[in-house]
Amino acid sequence: MKRVFLLFIVFNSMQMLHAQYTEIINSKRPGFSESPYSVGTNVYQFETGFFYRNSTRETAFSKPNTIGGELFFRYGKFYEKLEFNAKVAYQRDEVYNILGPNYNISGISQLTIGAKYLIYQQEYTDKSKEIRSWKKRMAFDKKRLIPSVGAFIGVNTNFLSNDFKENELSIKAAVLLQNDFSNRLVLITNLIADKILSDSNEYSYIATMTYALSYKWSYFIENQGIFKKEMTPKFHFGTGAAYLFSNNLQLDASIRTNFFEDYSFLYSSIGIAWRLDRHSDKVIHKSSPRDQLTKKRKRRKKGNFFSRIFKKKH
Repeated sequence: MKRVFLLFIVFNSMQMLHAQYTEIINSKRPGFSESPYSVGTNVYQFETGFFYRNSTRETAFSKPNTIGGELFFRYGKFYEKLEFNAKVAYQRDEVYNILGPNYNISGISQLTIGAKYLIYQQEYTDKSKEIRSWKKRMAFDKKRLIPSVGAFIGVNTNFLSNDFKENELSIKAAVLLQNDFSNRLVLITNLIADKILSDSNEYSYIATMTYALSYKWSYFIENQGIFKKEMTPKFHFGTGAAYLFSNNLQLDASIRTNFFEDYSFLYSSIGIAWRLDRHSDKVIHKSSPRDQLTKKRKRRKKGNFFSRIFKKKH
């Protein structure tokens, strides 16, 4: 039961401690951060949702209301530590025009293709085997302060609708960190450089704390900071929950806002994550102890090249 419970915890933050593939779906949703772990080889995972954003900001040509949907596709291939993914978003914006009537724009607003790789996986001590000392068994494992580390690299394509097109392609890169402080509590931290090689490059961080309330339910809180050149930093705060419907299906809902003095916004989202599991563990063929002993005796009996030449005849 302990192992099954651990699998659930990691499904929302989204990963297992000692393997890429998990028996239970591990989803990036509903938070914005991403774990360093992959979904596992031969796993096709679809994470989709609908979102609505309402803003009180009404400057010239601002976008006070946005509604849309997004799809995040993940696929594991070649190595357990490697994952390929793609994110596409479609949205419809209501644009506030101070010079005339308001109008709407809609279309594909994002299409990013990339890959991530687990660079370092932290291993933890199995204290369930500690039976001599209750104090040692309950003591905090200091290795949990050292995170697992992954890297992401992707391309922001320009296959977008005319209203959302950028002048050129750009690069997105990120360092992905994960600390498993306990079997229930997980912290994911992302350090992101987005739109590299373009004039609108930005840097950000995302910190997400996830806590498992039960086998089926988990809860998260999230903080995001966005930094652009010659612009005031933006800080967003979010919270939400996920429900494990089945081993391959997760439902979620979230809400987030900011605390700026000049304006505020409210972002809400509901979504679903589903996977097509075609994963199979590699089979390692090993000889049994009896077979190994038999082969050893045959080698002794047969001898090497020189022993056969100089062997005494009876």
